Amino acid sequence: MPNLSVTSAEFQKNFGRYREAAIREAITITNHGRDSLVLLSADEYRRLKKRDREVLPVSELSDEDIEAIRTAEIPEAFAAFDHELES
Repeated sequence: MPNLSVTSAEFQKNFGRYREAAIREAITITNHGRDSLVLLSADEYRRLKKRDREVLPVSELSDEDIEAIRTAEIPEAFAAFDHELES
């Protein structure tokens, strides 16, 4: 289900409305037709941050997960970052 999207001007005019809506769903704020920011509840933010720190030992990965990692390919669009792998 896509989240609600509003322009930055609309967001500024109706901050209270969108602040309340963000408790229920993420609000994408656009600027010049492009996604710029996402407003979400503090609870959702904490939930997402907690997942950032989730570490699983390799022994907990499924065979499917391991195969997906083994066969993963980096999209050509990211070739510009190859230099960051050099030591």
